[in-house]
Amino acid sequence: MPRYSLAAIILHWAIAALLAFQISVGWALEELGARGFALYQLHKSVGIAILALTLLRIGIRYWKPRPAKLEGGWQGALASTVHGGLYAFMLGAPLTGWALVSTAKVKVPTLIFGIIPLPHLPLPASAHDLAEGGHGLIAWLGIALILLHVAGALRHHLLMRDGLIWRMIPNRSTALLVGLPALILLGFALGRVILPAAEPVTAAAAPAAPEPEATAPEAAINVTEPDNSAVANEMVAEKEEEPVGPPPGWTVQPGGRIGFAVGNDGQTISGSFAKWTAAIVMDPDHPETADIRVSIDMASASVGDAYQDGMLPGDEFFAVASHPTATFTAKGAEQTGANAYRASGRLSLKGVSKPQTIRFTLSGDGPTRKVSGTATIARAAFDVGNGDSSGSLAPNVTVTFAFTAKRKP
Repeated sequence: MPRYSLAAIILHWAIAALLAFQISVGWALEELGARGFALYQLHKSVGIAILALTLLRIGIRYWKPRPAKLEGGWQGALASTVHGGLYAFMLGAPLTGWALVSTAKVKVPTLIFGIIPLPHLPLPASAHDLAEGGHGLIAWLGIALILLHVAGALRHHLLMRDGLIWRMIPNRSTALLVGLPALILLGFALGRVILPAAEPVTAAAAPAAPEPEATAPEAAINVTEPDNSAVANEMVAEKEEEPVGPPPGWTVQPGGRIGFAVGNDGQTISGSFAKWTAAIVMDPDHPETADIRVSIDMASASVGDAYQDGMLPGDEFFAVASHPTATFTAKGAEQTGANAYRASGRLSLKGVSKPQTIRFTLSGDGPTRKVSGTATIARAAFDVGNGDSSGSLAPNVTVTFAFTAKRKP
């Protein structure tokens, strides 16, 4: 009995296994929320791979025509309809998925398997609902067509015993007859195995305190900070009689870091800014003389994931095109403990300026000091994370910084 070409056979089983994987993963994506972000990116990559392989399969079909039909009548017509429907499914599902991503309110960049950038289709945002509904409908129709296709193959092999299935096996090998269809089951099982673990069930906690007002994000800061004012007052009193000269300036040395972290549906997203500058004037013995200005290039933000990094410059997060720089300024600081300080100033971020407090410590003596500190920022006050993909983010972002500063001559 004539067989399909080897290339057609390989593509048939490869696409079948990938489709099983996609169906397995697709069922779970909506329920996963933010925990399924990485899996969502993989789902897009596999979908585009199926689209490319299907186009290749169609090309091979015309290059090396398929064997002749073995059955006519309504059964043959039904088989041809199912085959045509499967091709429409293999093309339509990836294309509607591509359209869905391209028309989404939140523009999530697509890197195929983390390497090849996939541009968004030039479609209007109004087409999003149509693409979303079409993608889901095509998926269910595809599942029905796959079941019909499998039922037809089993009918020919087990009931009619006409050897039709051997046309899609490279040679008459029982091992291949079992192994190749097993790839489909393997693809489906793999899709279930790689799903993120279910969130742990925790005991009910006491009602949370109300979220801080947007007009005073610093209220969310330091609620557990011990009161070291007595210690600070004693230290200040000891130094009150010392003559105060001009405060020294400090030069930040290479190798410093400004990082950030935010909770996300039970996990933590951590990142940093690669480009920032700091102008610091301060006498550690007289912190009231401090004059601090830190400028951060918001386009340099990275969380170490190409997909998420592509979202940060957008309007949902930092709106870098309109507000490329964030600045923190403070005039004066106060000592809160041994080598510990607090500076209250203003943070300007995404076109909004609000009061902000930072806490930091100094270590070392002489002309070189090590600086480390933290701040807690109420992101809603600055309209950071204002879209659908940010619903699971914690309200407060923790900022950390550490660097070495050398006193200017």
